[in-house]
Amino acid sequence: MASVSVNQLADAIVDAVREYTEDVTEAIDQKVESTADLVLADAKQNAPKKTGKYAKGFVKTDKSLPGRRRFVVWNKKYYRLVHLLEFGHAKVKGGRVPGKPHLIPAHQRHVDGMLSDIKQIIRNGG
Repeated sequence: MASVSVNQLADAIVDAVREYTEDVTEAIDQKVESTADLVLADAKQNAPKKTGKYAKGFVKTDKSLPGRRRFVVWNKKYYRLVHLLEFGHAKVKGGRVPGKPHLIPAHQRHVDGMLSDIKQIIRNGG
């Protein structure tokens, strides 16, 4: 039986933890990006379509910081209309226009699944 020094054992443990961390981080980054793509596609599909220009304006923007992966799905051209169409708005001569939720439901449908998938990624080590 070969003897292993404490320093060699410590180095082996550090290498194993580093490899696990890199694998998990890479898998989580891929999952977050693919989920952002799903939210974007869902928002475009379910957006109100009078002419189709509004739905085409949705984009995914990378707002990541070091060690923190983050994407924002927003309407680049018609960003002022999103909350009016999502939640509804008052008419000029009284009454209300009902909202047509499209962005929040897309987020809720896909992010809940992403969170459970991330837990699974962490359990499996990447």
